[in-house]
Amino acid sequence: MRFIEDIQSVFERDPAARHTFEIITCYSGVQAMLFYRLTHRLWLLKLKWLARFISMLSRWFTGIEIHPGAVIGRRFFIDHGMGVVIGETAEIGDDVTLYHGVTLGGTSWQKGKRHPTLGNNVVIGAGAKILGPIVLGDNVRVGSNSVVVKSIEADKTVVGVPGRVLKDKTVKADCFDSYAVSSEADDPTVKAINSILAHLHDVDSQLHEVSKELNLKEKEDSSVNDLEIESK
Repeated sequence: MRFIEDIQSVFERDPAARHTFEIITCYSGVQAMLFYRLTHRLWLLKLKWLARFISMLSRWFTGIEIHPGAVIGRRFFIDHGMGVVIGETAEIGDDVTLYHGVTLGGTSWQKGKRHPTLGNNVVIGAGAKILGPIVLGDNVRVGSNSVVVKSIEADKTVVGVPGRVLKDKTVKADCFDSYAVSSEADDPTVKAINSILAHLHDVDSQLHEVSKELNLKEKEDSSVNDLEIESK
């Protein structure tokens, strides 16, 4: 039943999907999940070597490495898939989407909880790295190539290296943004720099007025009025 839900989730999140046979035969993310459902059962039955061996075959076949000890919820979708790595103690909720090159990795050699926990309806963009035993709350979005090493509250969007929360970007529960960040997202770093530039412009204007009052000879114009950067 869960594998059927995995297939159905592809139709909901990938407009290129045409029919079930195509999804089963051509989507490496779905094939990797089929292997995972088998290896996870073997892992729970204490057949750990066999589970790891089949998991290794799955990695050769799909380019996706999912440790059989990971706990993955329902309707999980890996789009494109190549290079995805999910560690042994990772926990993933329902309706989660990962893109290619995502790593749910550990930062410790000690046994125990080493990998991230993802809530429900999380989307992680291509190339993002989620590292350590941190928690990403429900509906979190992680932008492509971001590196997240701290826990993130629910309904937040994270971008950059290291990951920064977009303060003005709150995710709606029923909203799906492919690759995790929409075009209207505002980077807090960009906003901070633009604020500094605005302040410099104000200082420049005040110095200009002081120079006029003191009859000082004006030098070459060095106004910062036109300086600004954009978040794209």
